[in-house]
Amino acid sequence: MAKRKVPEINSGSMADIAFLLLIFWLMTTSMNVDSGIARKLPPLVEQENDPGMDAHERNVLMVFVSGNNQLLVAGQRMDISGLCEKTKIFITNPTNDPNMPEKEITEIPLLGNFPVSKGIISLQNDRGTSFETYLRVQNELTRAYNEVKDDLAQQKFGRAYSDLNDEQRKAINKAIPVKISEAEPRNLTGGK
Repeated sequence: MAKRKVPEINSGSMADIAFLLLIFWLMTTSMNVDSGIARKLPPLVEQENDPGMDAHERNVLMVFVSGNNQLLVAGQRMDISGLCEKTKIFITNPTNDPNMPEKEITEIPLLGNFPVSKGIISLQNDRGTSFETYLRVQNELTRAYNEVKDDLAQQKFGRAYSDLNDEQRKAINKAIPVKISEAEPRNLTGGK
């Protein structure tokens, strides 16, 4: 018996078909995009004449998250649920407490002379801190700033911060600047 020859498959068009399938898949598939923490980084400054580098102790709120996910705020143990309120009081210093942040009267368009806080939140995490706890702390700090901005927008413009026009938002952002300093995580509590 003679062997039959198997016809060859034309593989020239296989690459075209694979390419078309790939294009179809890319066009019809939605990909999940990881979301991050929205933070505007401060501009790069010369360290020689930076007045922000010489912050008084009263102007800094130390927030530390341990490797055991425990929160220390100004040296006191605290539950994360209380961080927002503590931060709001620190930012606004409503009673002008001499142990709380100083305020500097600043001319702000639409607001006039406004007392702007010199307060800075200093956040330090241990390398063992869980990502979930880290995000919860970040969310509480962000929520505190957002609520203070919303309160000021209601007071000055009678509307929520999200309903303000660009010029009004700029004024509120100058009056309530977000100042969060985050140090690189370290192995501070032993362990990991």
